Amino acid sequence: MRTDIHIGIFDVIIFLGVFQGLLLSWFFIKNSGSNRKANLWQGLMLVTLSLAIFEEWLNNTGVIVRVLWLTNYSESFNFAFAPLFYFYIWASLNPEAKRKTWIHFIPFFFWTLYMIFAFVQPDTNKYNSYIQTKHPDWGYLPWDDSISDDPLGIRVYVNQLMLLQLITYISMAVITVMRKFRSSGESFIRTENIVLRVIRNSVLHILILISIMIITKIIFGMRSDVGGYLVASYVSFMIYATTWQILNRSDYFDSPASFLFFPSVKYRKSSLSETGKEEILKKIKREMEEGSYFTNSLASLSGLARQINESSHHVSQVINEKMNMNFFEMLAFYRVEHAKKLIRQDKQGKITVEELAELVGYNSKSSFNSAFKKHSSKTPSEYRKSVS
Repeated sequence: MRTDIHIGIFDVIIFLGVFQGLLLSWFFIKNSGSNRKANLWQGLMLVTLSLAIFEEWLNNTGVIVRVLWLTNYSESFNFAFAPLFYFYIWASLNPEAKRKTWIHFIPFFFWTLYMIFAFVQPDTNKYNSYIQTKHPDWGYLPWDDSISDDPLGIRVYVNQLMLLQLITYISMAVITVMRKFRSSGESFIRTENIVLRVIRNSVLHILILISIMIITKIIFGMRSDVGGYLVASYVSFMIYATTWQILNRSDYFDSPASFLFFPSVKYRKSSLSETGKEEILKKIKREMEEGSYFTNSLASLSGLARQINESSHHVSQVINEKMNMNFFEMLAFYRVEHAKKLIRQDKQGKITVEELAELVGYNSKSSFNSAFKKHSSKTPSEYRKSVS
């Protein structure tokens, strides 16, 4: 059994990208909440991508021969990535909406269980599978056929099934994005909306990855790992680019900074003075009450900060400290109060609940009803009856 290991510059880049991706995923998941599900889906997507490209690194460098028990450990992740990406898009455009998601991951759970047949294979079989893809000239070891790694005969179609699922969910994501662009009256190419611009770029990058996979499979065959290696390199560079953006947007250096200091309170070392907080609070209230920013269905903390020309960190701090709520709670408060005003003005009850939800910035009736009842202890219909 040969154990040759070859590590090139791209292998180093991919290896470091894996751990950078896992670190980033922790921050995304940590910063996910009831109204930030998009961060949760992104974090989980980063986990699956990072672990998948790590297996590609093991195979490409030959290290997998030293840890044959890890062979194909990430194969089932192929069926998790596409749904995760779709729900990231959905949650970004519909932050308040709720929907059942577990059913979309049935293929992932099934394939994870089915892979047990591959995991229990003897090391000689796993070694032969590795050299069949990477080094067919090395010579095979005696094959043990006592246990089949594919009793249903479906693993040979894993690439085709993965591509079919990927194309299906990416198509759903693209349709969702295009509908949002049309309903918002924004140009796909020249939009100024920061949420739509981020979503658009995300979709374009995924389409590039799919194109790489399809083209390499056509050129080198379905069993070739060339596409996986190129995708791993591309994803690694995107992880580095994301890290750079996060560090570049940080206001960490706006106050005295030291890597030897460990803060224990969230805003303890903020450079924002009390006078500065009051000024930002005035800007926030002016934008919400006079500019009606809350009616934007794509309203976000970063978008509000951009509107008032302040950092997201400072805006979040002021909302937390001066208004005793987070951004999404504040958003819901203004939307519900505006909805109450519209109901009181609508003496004849011509505005439907669906229309009310849309007028105040909600994308779904259920999210609107939940927020309204939480802030007023009544549903919109009950409130309409009480004021009439």
